[in-house]
Amino acid sequence: MTIALVTDSNSQITSSMMTEHGVRVVPIPITVDGVSYLEGETITADEFFAMIADVTPTIETSLPSPGAFAEIYELVANQGATEILSVHVGKTFSGTLNSARLGAALVDVPVRLVDTGTASFGVACCVAEAGRAIAAGDSIEVAASAAEALAGELWSVSALGVTDLLMAGGRGLVPVSNTDAVQMFTSGPQGAVEAIGAALTVDAVCDRMADVMHLGGRPIRVALGIADPSAHLYSAGLRARLEARHDVVEIVDYRIGPSIAAFTGPGVAGGFWYPA
Repeated sequence: MTIALVTDSNSQITSSMMTEHGVRVVPIPITVDGVSYLEGETITADEFFAMIADVTPTIETSLPSPGAFAEIYELVANQGATEILSVHVGKTFSGTLNSARLGAALVDVPVRLVDTGTASFGVACCVAEAGRAIAAGDSIEVAASAAEALAGELWSVSALGVTDLLMAGGRGLVPVSNTDAVQMFTSGPQGAVEAIGAALTVDAVCDRMADVMHLGGRPIRVALGIADPSAHLYSAGLRARLEARHDVVEIVDYRIGPSIAAFTGPGVAGGFWYPA
């Protein structure tokens, strides 16, 4: 049996991961001031952030149609896939999974759907775990279980408002007032979001995020993401702190694209971690 992997662009999956695991991506439609785009196909992250740099446009996201999923499923079937593992953003965040289910009903090849219960690059982490299982020769059910198991062990942290802090404080070192503080949040496998404080400098933000990114000393894999270049200092500072630790065995980078940034805006830094 030949298993094909499919996900949606909310996963923010990197091109290298797509190549390594042979992943096909169904793009999330996004509309900016009435003009429609497909994430990753007709608009990139850089293009999106350039559009909103000096204005506050009306931004909307929508679901990929069942037909968009059916098209990808048929494509991989025509390329030799006899089974499809389709791994997606959680149904509590989006109706994408339901579109995938309707699309699967339109094709003859069997499609196994996975609800990751998470969003953004957490989905890509689950896709990669499934890809590793497939590469090891495991069945589609074993690969699906691997993705679902990882989904239950994902943690995330994010810092919002770093653009304002940078603009106010000259690289975030001399903030104008406490209202310029960067707000930080974390969430775990149960999905509850918890505020973990605010900070007024780049170093303080990076210290706080690094402090929460652990599993009690167990080895972890880490993914670090930024929206636009204004968040680079935070990602770089966080990376430096994590690279100095013995429990961090891998760090990968990703971009926060339009389907996520439509809700968070620019100036976002953070990441995911899970057991290695």
